[in-house]
Amino acid sequence: MKKIFFLFMVFSAAAFGQQKMSLTVDQAVAIGLENSKALHSSQMRVQYADAKSSEVSAQQYPSLKFGGSYTRLSEVPPFEIGPIPPILPTAVTVSPSLLNSYNMRVTVQQPLFTGFRLQSSVNAADYSAEASAQDYTKDKSDLVYNVKNAYWSLFKARQFEKFLGETVAQIQAHLTDVQNMFQQGLVTKNEVLKVQVQLSNAQLMHIDAKNTVQLARIGLNNTLGIVLDTEIDLATDIKHSPKEFQPLEVLIQTAMENRPDMKAMDLRVKAGEAGVTAAKGNWFPQLYLLGNYYYARPNQRIFPTKDEFRDTWDVSLSVSLDIWNWGTTIHQTSQARAQLEQARDGLAQLRDGVTFDVTQNYLNVRQQKEKVSVAEQGVAQAEENFRVTSEKFKAGLASNSDLLDAETALLQARTNHTQTIVDYELAEARLEKAVGNQ
Repeated sequence: MKKIFFLFMVFSAAAFGQQKMSLTVDQAVAIGLENSKALHSSQMRVQYADAKSSEVSAQQYPSLKFGGSYTRLSEVPPFEIGPIPPILPTAVTVSPSLLNSYNMRVTVQQPLFTGFRLQSSVNAADYSAEASAQDYTKDKSDLVYNVKNAYWSLFKARQFEKFLGETVAQIQAHLTDVQNMFQQGLVTKNEVLKVQVQLSNAQLMHIDAKNTVQLARIGLNNTLGIVLDTEIDLATDIKHSPKEFQPLEVLIQTAMENRPDMKAMDLRVKAGEAGVTAAKGNWFPQLYLLGNYYYARPNQRIFPTKDEFRDTWDVSLSVSLDIWNWGTTIHQTSQARAQLEQARDGLAQLRDGVTFDVTQNYLNVRQQKEKVSVAEQGVAQAEENFRVTSEKFKAGLASNSDLLDAETALLQARTNHTQTIVDYELAEARLEKAVGNQ
């Protein structure tokens, strides 16, 4: 209910032209899932596969058909006997000439044996439908990761912009101090120029950072399927709390069992096996039970013919067997086997790919975890270095270049820290996705 209310508020805001909203990462994911045209298309493929499966399955059951016709006949002489004097002094009409013919028929047909073709076709369609459902799950997982990636990319861009803004303010304050010292004859003009160059460089980087924020915001809005100029307030902050993952061997096995693309490919292999059995079905006789009910005027089975509706029926057992069809069954079976081998090769390749994917992301998580720890220490060290150097500079114990270096090092340390925590957050998400837990 909360999700529905939230989405209602979002769409209402868009309808009335409001171009600003505050989103947590979970809310962003919910909007992305709701608005994604690609995900909707994937869902339609699932519905198509389900409908196709139901269509094939329906062929197992009795079919009931109705047919009717009206025919206007040309006039012909009636069938008469006589006259045969003295027995039949006048001609007797045995079958009159009827010019109007009405026919109605109801037919029931039930397949009894189709050489396992029908049941195998049903199994193949069911497996394909289940594979499409797994494809939808994979597409949904991919979209969730894409939304998170876009969300944290905007977060990272705004953090960089913030740090650069603070750096510009620090350098401006530094420039003011150096200009005062220059007026007092304590530093040379070259020292002032050094700070001014540093300030220009920082301002240029700040301009680039602002543009990066706008691009990241547009990228997030596009991923969410909302108006591109919508202003997003990120309500979720990264709290670095590393997860404990199971050993690599366990994660790989879990991925083999849980990943939707693995399940989908395994189902397609089963569908291929059923397809081979269905293709072989034409080697066997096809047996059907049929029943017809006729209601006709005149009814040709009733003699003598009368211009009135009469009903009749029949039941038959139909058997057919292809004796020679120029190798059609052989070719169809070869096609089905080739498709099966393709599916098996795809499954084997996917297993290798899953092993590589999980291993790569597992090692990446470990690497990013170590980098976050180092980056945190780097920030603390850079902040202390900047504080000490700034005090020494004001006391005349540190050079202008030392303070410039300290400012640069602080900016770099903060940037590295934000980069590493965002990279770790995304590395965790990629590993969860690779294992099939997302």
